[in-house]
Amino acid sequence: MKMLDKNIDKLIIKFVENTATLDEQVKLKQFLEIEKNRAYFDEYVELNYLINSKVKFDYNNTLDEVMGKIESKPKSLIMYKYLKYAAAIILLISTGYFLTKNQVKTTSKVVIDNKIPIGTDKATLTLEDGSTVALEKGKVYKNNKVSSDGKKIVYQSEIDKQAEKLAYNYLTIPRGGEFFIELSDGTKVWLNADSKLKYPIAFKEGEPRKIELLYGEAYFDVSPSTDHNGDSFIVNLLEQEIEVLGTEFNVKAYKEEKIATTTLVEGKVAVKTNNEMSLLVPNQQLVFTKETDAFLIKTVDVKNVVSWKSGYFSFSELSFNETINLLSRWYNVEFIIENKNLFKIKFNGVLSKNQNIENILQSFKNTNNIKYEIKENKIYLK
Repeated sequence: MKMLDKNIDKLIIKFVENTATLDEQVKLKQFLEIEKNRAYFDEYVELNYLINSKVKFDYNNTLDEVMGKIESKPKSLIMYKYLKYAAAIILLISTGYFLTKNQVKTTSKVVIDNKIPIGTDKATLTLEDGSTVALEKGKVYKNNKVSSDGKKIVYQSEIDKQAEKLAYNYLTIPRGGEFFIELSDGTKVWLNADSKLKYPIAFKEGEPRKIELLYGEAYFDVSPSTDHNGDSFIVNLLEQEIEVLGTEFNVKAYKEEKIATTTLVEGKVAVKTNNEMSLLVPNQQLVFTKETDAFLIKTVDVKNVVSWKSGYFSFSELSFNETINLLSRWYNVEFIIENKNLFKIKFNGVLSKNQNIENILQSFKNTNNIKYEIKENKIYLK
């Protein structure tokens, strides 16, 4: 399934989560008036919200209802009418949904009394002179080179291109945060929690556009080299160099994890590892093992890999340890594992990022009888 406008993906998610505004519902209606978009909508929802489920859409009927009810009914009525063929989605999105190989369970909402915040837009910008600026929701920042509205940061496109020496900025995303940046060449980068990016405030003409992911996870939508006189785009991380001409890909290289991955969504990338060049095609992932410097290439479902940037987590045979690491970074909490048998569990399913962590813990409890206790910023799993 070829990815369309990422704003459409986000719009579909908001519609299914019952958070779309009336204007957004109208936009979705207009999108669905094109036949090829209906197939995209159908496949996107089914793959992302009915993972491992046997529920199937009566697509013609559900589409008619979406097309006929948008603009004329309250959102809640639209939502429940639409979901009569897949009612499980309601619980899946609003409260969390987990399943193991032989067990499927959903949860009901729980009373939330903990003080663990949900992750949000926030970052620290380090300028070329070493000074720092806190970026967060509701806070505007601007200088003669860059501006931020608290949700994203954008660099001007025509500054210092002929400068003899590149000036670098750093964007650091803390645990419990995420942020979006548009570089001076138009390349768009989504940064996940606990990540740090080094980049020039402007790229020098006639040279590769080089940046470095120091650690963490980032999704890149690279401005084509054809728009920059053929200048390629290079991402450095660990012992790897990723060269692209214009494409979309995800890079993950957390300090505490033993592997780093490069996953291609669209286009082509060349990954240089140990002086060996590997070409990836869409849906391929290069897995680099830090301890041995070995790597392998495998085929993956990219939707599971990149779902984090669209507001949800999608799991497919995700290990318990990986799941805990992911949640720990997004909610900025520490997990204390008292039952070592939990590491044998693998998870499949979908979780909205915009929910309290206790809903997710309740899912753990219901699916695998995992007991938990919250003490300030620590979660004990028993």
